[in-house]
Amino acid sequence: MRNKDTFIGTCLILLCGCAAHQNVHDRSGRERPTREYTIDDFMDTTRISGASFSADESAILVSSDESGIPNAYSISIQTAQRTPITTSTNESTFAVSCFPKDNRVLFTRDRGGDEHNHIFLRESDGRERDLTPGQKLKATFAGWTRDDRAFYVQTNERDNRFFDLYRMDASSFERTLIYQDTTGYQFGDISGDAQWVAFEKPNTTSDSDIYLYHVPTKAMKHITPHKETATYEVAAFDRASRWLYYLTNDGAEFTRVRRYELATGKNEDIEKTDWDIIFTYFSHNGKYRVTGINEDARTVIKVYEHATGNAVPLPKLPDGEITAVNISRSENLMAFYVNSDRFPSNLHVYDFRTSTVKKLTDALTKKIDPNDLVISDVVRFKSFDGLAIPNILYKPHQASAKNKAPALVWVHGGPGGQTRKGYSAQIQYLVNHGYVVLGINNRGSSGYGKTFFTADDQKHGREPLWDCVEAKKYLAALSYVDPNRIGIIGGSYGGYMVLAALAFQPDVFNAGVDIFGVANWLRTLENMPPWWESFKKALYQEMGDPSKDREMLRAVSPVFHADKIRKPLLVLQGANDPRVLKAESDDIVAAVKKNGVPVEYIVFDDEGHGFSKKKNQLTGYRATLEFLDKYLKAR
Repeated sequence: MRNKDTFIGTCLILLCGCAAHQNVHDRSGRERPTREYTIDDFMDTTRISGASFSADESAILVSSDESGIPNAYSISIQTAQRTPITTSTNESTFAVSCFPKDNRVLFTRDRGGDEHNHIFLRESDGRERDLTPGQKLKATFAGWTRDDRAFYVQTNERDNRFFDLYRMDASSFERTLIYQDTTGYQFGDISGDAQWVAFEKPNTTSDSDIYLYHVPTKAMKHITPHKETATYEVAAFDRASRWLYYLTNDGAEFTRVRRYELATGKNEDIEKTDWDIIFTYFSHNGKYRVTGINEDARTVIKVYEHATGNAVPLPKLPDGEITAVNISRSENLMAFYVNSDRFPSNLHVYDFRTSTVKKLTDALTKKIDPNDLVISDVVRFKSFDGLAIPNILYKPHQASAKNKAPALVWVHGGPGGQTRKGYSAQIQYLVNHGYVVLGINNRGSSGYGKTFFTADDQKHGREPLWDCVEAKKYLAALSYVDPNRIGIIGGSYGGYMVLAALAFQPDVFNAGVDIFGVANWLRTLENMPPWWESFKKALYQEMGDPSKDREMLRAVSPVFHADKIRKPLLVLQGANDPRVLKAESDDIVAAVKKNGVPVEYIVFDDEGHGFSKKKNQLTGYRATLEFLDKYLKAR
């Protein structure tokens, strides 16, 4: 569940409401007017992601939902003009990469959120071609070869449990098999000389290993033997194909950067901090190394000159943090996003030669004054056993001791996810309409060390849930919160926590919003997508084995205890969700209705695990706010 392609609860965007003006106090205590914005105002905001430089480095390929559905766009660096590359009206389409030597583009899409992604080619003349055709297969892009004449792809077409690695020629698109997987390895990186492939092998959600495959001899070598629980993750090969850089928390609480010398097997530390380092990688020619640090629920980026190890000064910007750095092949330009609580991610370009920055996008709609949005605070409270629980707290401008507000405990997905600082249109909309939101990082969340991360193993429905109960108590003690109007909301594993709270702690919360949450762990674990085979064992260790732990899993599955649910419930579900099947939501809705409890249920026929289309976001999140206003605020 803590891997890249697992239960990451994605409660994507935007809620609804009505326009109004109120006098409020800002963070300095000065009174000023603020406005409540409508759902249409928030829907004007654009989500932009990805950054691939064109061959001539005059433009950047991104994904944007400005048309109402994600598509690929090209943004001119000189003029900031956006040009659509794909124009899909029914399937979400995401940019993958520009071709390094011409104007062709790679992109990916599935069907209605079913996660059977294919890799597509967009020719220079606009024609599209599926490079990984077939039924019920999943394909992923795995990077370009050093000479840019080919790229690597993974597909599970041979056996839907495992991903084979291929080299695909960039002209003929003929494929050459590099590695056929029958074990459940997860691809990490391939060296520039194409001699070595690094794989990860999960043992549990908190323990993993790295294996090195030598392509010429077809020999596989385990390079991370260890005794105590530790994670080992592939980072990147260096430009000279001498070292493999990797991340590990072996012998420590937090993840650091180490490297392994391919010729000798020597290991050495490279970088460490008092927080988890979440990635490190090299620019195309190896001039720069980029590192990301998960520093108390926000990303801190560092760029180093690889030859000297000296830090490169990054541009100083007035607001927000730098994320998603991508350095051009010439190593003259750096694309990055700036994100803050009050602004969605905006694309910028930095020129190393002139030390100048250019902003290419302005994603927040002009209809919204960012000063009306809220800056969050990182807060902590002591849970039932004294464990400090970190949270992200949003206080509405209009909330005060004289004007007490309703509140929500917001539970992330995972279970090993993390609620982080940064722009969330969904949370900001709720807060704009008067709701205090506490994004809890209950035990088991990532980013706070190995011990905290493993503190929830096979304790779901109990200790992590009890943290949420303590979060409710924390909110109730705030002078500006109405203790009688506190609800709980979450998606995926967070949705499970919502259902667990209403079933196992039925008197604590006043209402719940479940967004594609697990109701029956037995069914979910028995019906995992086949491509999760590589970490099935790890998932069983985290949650329980359905063949061995049936009674325990039944005891923590809300659907079997739904007769205890007495508080109003809203459920949102994608019909094509391969992770949390629609049957999960069908069953919990039917069971709760038998109690005579108000239940509202919305299913999106063209979505999966997460809602990517604006029309569905508008429908779902309008219903969310109306539900909360009716059953929580109106109390």
